Amino acid sequence: MHMADALLSPAVGGTMWAASAGLLAYSSSRLKTSLDDRRVPLMGVLAAFVFAAQMINFSIPGTGSSGHLGGGLILAALLGPHAAFLSIASVLAVQALFFADGGLLALGCNIFNLGFFPCFLAYPLIYKPLAGEAPSRGRLMAASVIAAIAGLQLGAFGVVLETVASGISELPFSSFVLLMQPIHLAIGLVEGVVTAMLLVFLHKARPELFGAAQPGAQARTLRPVLVGLALAAMVIGGGLSWFAAGDPDGLEWAMAKVSGKEELEAPEHGIHATLGALQSRFAFLPDYNFKEPEAAKDEAAAPEAKPAEAWPNVSAGTSLSGLLGGFMTLCLAGIVALVLRRRAHAKA
Repeated sequence: MHMADALLSPAVGGTMWAASAGLLAYSSSRLKTSLDDRRVPLMGVLAAFVFAAQMINFSIPGTGSSGHLGGGLILAALLGPHAAFLSIASVLAVQALFFADGGLLALGCNIFNLGFFPCFLAYPLIYKPLAGEAPSRGRLMAASVIAAIAGLQLGAFGVVLETVASGISELPFSSFVLLMQPIHLAIGLVEGVVTAMLLVFLHKARPELFGAAQPGAQARTLRPVLVGLALAAMVIGGGLSWFAAGDPDGLEWAMAKVSGKEELEAPEHGIHATLGALQSRFAFLPDYNFKEPEAAKDEAAAPEAKPAEAWPNVSAGTSLSGLLGGFMTLCLAGIVALVLRRRAHAKA
């Protein structure tokens, strides 16, 4: 559900940049007084895990579409909404800047759609009341599925509103929304089940991550959790990413059904061209692979030169993207958490 710049006008893109920047500032101010030392490395490692998990698209049977884990709800359940929002913003910033996944003008929209809805609405208004303070396995699973679906439905509707408000694409509201919501309902159901399984496992193994440690119990080190998540991120990003489905994601699928194109062309001049050139300069592994020579790009663009991609797509470029991207995300989110924690100590 990563939006491209071609869907957005500068006015809408700028407005959503401002909204996301305000939420980042608000989250940072709240964390200065609430982020404890043990969760600083957890914030970085979880962000790296979500980066890797987002590389695996799963097929939606009978649709020709695919989806991937958003991760906002997982982050919120383990870190709280404010740290989760900063973590998902770190993931999306690394994806846009260095892997050309989502546009730079659209980065504010993507942070808002994939961060605000699951972290600030689906988690505190749906997940926490349903799960409760000491949730049973059934309640935890139900809360995870319902909250994941709600967060993704709101995010998909946000994409529709932002696109239609921009008015630069031929995507009418009625047709677009009637395709976006059902396909993301299916994607949200899969994400909810995966989220539920992960959270149920972690709640049983390490309840203190959810603030559910037994009274009087000594604080346990998070090192095993950190090592496990880091290894999982490396395995997923470095190897399991080869098994990602090749079908278009829910947004691309809906766009293709309405306009006949999975990708729309951005304006060739103005802010779109400037940001597109800037992104091309920074994105050293676009689409999570090595850059192709210009001749190869022209050849691939020919209709007769589009053979079906092999599956699994064993690729050194994809593996490098998963490992390097996860490490960069870990560093960015970890540095943000460390800076906020040190400022809190300085004021104390």
